[in-house]
Amino acid sequence: MARDNYSFQKRKKELARKKKQEAKIQRRLDKKNAQIKEGETQTSAEAGQTPNELPQIL
Repeated sequence: MARDNYSFQKRKKELARKKKQEAKIQRRLDKKNAQIKEGETQTSAEAGQTPNELPQIL
C-alpha cells in the first residue's frame, strides 16, 4: 500500500497560506493608495478655490 506524502501536503498548504497573506497585503496597500490619491484630488480641488469660496468652520 502506498504511503501519503504528508510533507508535500504540508508545503502545499503553507504556500497557499503565504499566497493568501500576500494577496491580503496587496489589497490593503491598493486601498491605502486609493485613499491617498482621493485625498490629493480633494486638496487640489480646494486649492483652486478663492478664499471666499472655502467652507467656513463653525
